[in-house]
Amino acid sequence: MQKRVCHVVDDDSEVAESTAFLLRTEGFETTTHASGEAFLQRLPELEHGCILLDIRMPGINGLDLQHHLRETGVDMPVVIITGHGDVDIAVRAMKEGALDFLQKPFSREELLAAVDAASQTPRRSVRPSDEVIDACQRIERLTRREQQVLRGLTKGHANKVIAYDLDLSPRTVELYRANAMRKLGVRNLSEMLHLAFLAELDSADLDDES
Repeated sequence: MQKRVCHVVDDDSEVAESTAFLLRTEGFETTTHASGEAFLQRLPELEHGCILLDIRMPGINGLDLQHHLRETGVDMPVVIITGHGDVDIAVRAMKEGALDFLQKPFSREELLAAVDAASQTPRRSVRPSDEVIDACQRIERLTRREQQVLRGLTKGHANKVIAYDLDLSPRTVELYRANAMRKLGVRNLSEMLHLAFLAELDSADLDDES
């Protein structure tokens, strides 16, 4: 059986320890780190594994730490932890390569699903072309309006902001969003954003429909 390792980086010691305890009961070998600086100090001795990374921390915050890891070639998969109202930040993290994000308070099932998926991600420095091709093909199934709504989500915009930008009602945006999720075969926003960033939809030139 493949060894599963997770490094929890969170300045809230109670949350970090309880999360680590839960992961250990599920067979993960875990380490906890009270700050981004503490994690970087121990990084050379740590086993390869997924990183469960809190966004809001004093000193080096989650986004800065993730960027540093990416720039220095550390290929450990990252799952972001965010508080309420930080979806736009989570979107930026996914654009930087995070595999998923969890909003506090998250359930045991959500945590295990995200960390288990991340721990099984093959080690690689770049995404294989077949994954990118698959994402592009799936995005092409969407109508232009559905793609426009999805591109708004890649910017971290709420439904009402997307509705204003596209001159639609929020309810219509919700319908386009639901249709897009169904066509893409995804279960949640993070999976949909992952596909969008693979296909580079956020940089696509999409004209408004008349």
